[in-house]
Amino acid sequence: MMIDLGSFSDEKFDPRKWINAATQSRHPQDSVEKHLTDLEMKLQMMSEEIAASLDEQSSGAILRVPRASRDVIRLRDDAVSLRSSVSGILLKLKKAEGSSAESIAALAKVDTVKQRMEAAYETLQDAAGLTQLSASVEDVFASGDLPRAAETLANMRHCLSAVGEVAEFANVRKQLEVLEDRLEEMVQPRLSDALSNRKVDAVQDLRQILIRIGRFKSLELHYTKIHLKPIRKLWEDFGSRQRASKLAIEKREGERLSNITESSPNMLMIPFSSWLPSFYDEVLLYLEQEWKWCMIAFPDDYRALVPKLLIETMGTLNANFVSHINLATGEVVPETRSLVKGILDILSGDMPKGTKVQTKHLEALIELHNMTGAFARNIQHLFSESDLQVLLDTLKAVYSPYAPYKHKYGHMERAILSSEIAEIDLRGAVARGVGAQGIELSETVRRMEESIPQVVVLLEAAVERCISFTGGSEADELILALDDIMLQYISALQETLKSLRSVCGVDITGEGAKKEMGTDRKEGTHNARKVDTSFDEEEWSIVQGALQILTVADCLTSRSSVFEASLRATLARLSTSLSLSIFGSSLDQNQSHVNDGNGESSLAGRAVLDVAALRLVDVPDKARRLFNVLDQSKDTRFHALPLASQRVAAFADTVNDLVYDVLISKVRQRLSDVSRLPIWSAAEEQNAFALPSFSAYPQPYVTSVGEYLLTLPQQLEPLAEGISSNDTNTEEAQFFATEWMFKVAEGATALYTEQLRGIQYISERGAQQLSADIEYLSNVLSALSMPIPPILSTYHTCLSTPRDQVRDLMKSDGGTQLDLPTAHLVCKIRRVNLD
Repeated sequence: MMIDLGSFSDEKFDPRKWINAATQSRHPQDSVEKHLTDLEMKLQMMSEEIAASLDEQSSGAILRVPRASRDVIRLRDDAVSLRSSVSGILLKLKKAEGSSAESIAALAKVDTVKQRMEAAYETLQDAAGLTQLSASVEDVFASGDLPRAAETLANMRHCLSAVGEVAEFANVRKQLEVLEDRLEEMVQPRLSDALSNRKVDAVQDLRQILIRIGRFKSLELHYTKIHLKPIRKLWEDFGSRQRASKLAIEKREGERLSNITESSPNMLMIPFSSWLPSFYDEVLLYLEQEWKWCMIAFPDDYRALVPKLLIETMGTLNANFVSHINLATGEVVPETRSLVKGILDILSGDMPKGTKVQTKHLEALIELHNMTGAFARNIQHLFSESDLQVLLDTLKAVYSPYAPYKHKYGHMERAILSSEIAEIDLRGAVARGVGAQGIELSETVRRMEESIPQVVVLLEAAVERCISFTGGSEADELILALDDIMLQYISALQETLKSLRSVCGVDITGEGAKKEMGTDRKEGTHNARKVDTSFDEEEWSIVQGALQILTVADCLTSRSSVFEASLRATLARLSTSLSLSIFGSSLDQNQSHVNDGNGESSLAGRAVLDVAALRLVDVPDKARRLFNVLDQSKDTRFHALPLASQRVAAFADTVNDLVYDVLISKVRQRLSDVSRLPIWSAAEEQNAFALPSFSAYPQPYVTSVGEYLLTLPQQLEPLAEGISSNDTNTEEAQFFATEWMFKVAEGATALYTEQLRGIQYISERGAQQLSADIEYLSNVLSALSMPIPPILSTYHTCLSTPRDQVRDLMKSDGGTQLDLPTAHLVCKIRRVNLD
């Protein structure tokens, strides 16, 4: 049996638990007494072994203590001895340091004197050498050895820099400049011959000569001058071929074609857009050949030399290039082709009145820009080994002819959109005869509704043109143009809406209103007969046409909202593509221009082919404005077209006002003279029988209004179905129809209540009749699920109550059910004294 002694060391050791546990672990056949006896024996033996081991280890430890004490004393003596030795060494080092410092200071002075003496000696040698070189330089030039002459001039330059500004050598300095110019002139003819005949060795030798005298810039200028001529000839061949073609045709065809040419001078010309790709191909082929040759002839300079050639070429051709682009854009439209003018001429105002920038003009410009973009991509591939800044400058030069057009892009787009909006058929409605007003109204509303998607398509096309032509660099200008154009379009809709008011008959006042309504205020009986007529088909067609105007407002609101959301998403994509954070930080580091090394490299590396970045890098102020807009576009509350958004909401409000005026106008017409009806003051008729002296039926004016209100839901149903089919939201459409129904019913109730307040006196017969009229209108409102206004119910209660019981009614009610001011008014017109 094994015994675990670990539990004996536990602080919470319980002997009883341990004995019980040991007893439970015995073999079932063993007795408890035998098991405990064996356990006691084993514990006693183990305790004796532990005691013996402890005695043995204690004795050994006591014997080791004196030996450890002796070792400690010996180590302490050694430490004292070592500290004494170190102190002596430090004292010797301090003495040596003092004497060494004095020696080093003396040696430094000696070394300074030595260096000055050596410099003076070298200067004297340079001065002597400069005098000797100045005397022998003419002989070197006379020998015709250009490398030796370059070496001599370089040595003279070195000597002059060594002697400094010494008055005695001022004439030598002037002589050196003249000699360097002279040597450069001697090199130029040989350099021209070597470059023209592709003599690599000669070019390299001449290059070394120019570098030796610090005139490498001359090599760049000379190389550019020589190789610019073939490219310029390619460009000028276009004009030459055009003139030759024109002269040949005139000579061959005679006067007839000559007259045609005068009337349309461009019809016989080769289109610039057809010739430009071939020009780019030839230039690219020429540059590829130069790149390969310069890699051999100028292995250290070709990465900047060939791009420099293209930059200088584009700078030379820029003005003429811009002019050709301008004329090419004008050729696509007959009006400008006949005048030999283009977009820039139209924008400058140098054109006959009425000539406008058209979409075809801008499309032609974008087509040319795409050709240049393809050429720029090839150039980027060809010059991929060049520095990023060199590549950036080169591509900016390639796109430079389009800079004037991009600068005026906002004006171009505004002119195009304004012209396109003006061409949309939004003729105002014209009042027509009976039977044709509904048709005129419906046709005008149809034109308004159909124009909305047309305008959205035009705006979307403008956004696509902006991205295609500018890469988004003019997005801020585009937004302003779109906002202005939307204002122009909504203003046109507002004007059309004004013309609809006359057609709908809701803008007539005074005598005209009386004639339009067909009422005569002098004859109450005539008025009663007039209002008895029901709504005819023409009136309902006007109502239905007016309701359709709501779809115009709904369509304008939804379409403009979707377009604005799409525009905001486009701006967000532009923010990403232009690497806004990197470019913005570069601009912040340099407020005047993006010329910081790290920032500029980051921009070039990320957007070297981005036409927007190529334009923005030179106009940091514009870039900041654009990036501010792009930052704001990330907020969902941002309105890309802020003024247009406000005007759309205002237009919707105007439409709602017009529709309400139309829907309520017929009610207003029938209720216009209710307060002056003679029935209110009519006396009771005397008869021999106990018959009621009032009509049991409501009067025609109120039944006409009731029938109109009950029929109105049927008129709103087609409109609700149209909204439901468009928005797939039946509940919203039903709510829309119910809202308008309630609005008209509330308006009718308000008009009726206003008329009731205008009654000055009412007889008992009139009170009974008015009570019947109010009860009918209340039933109509209940049928429309509208609550009965307290004022109207008070009128009905007070009028249906006999005159002698009205006072008791008011006392018993106490204002719980009745509207007290209205009840007092009824008492006043019924001549009931409440005092």
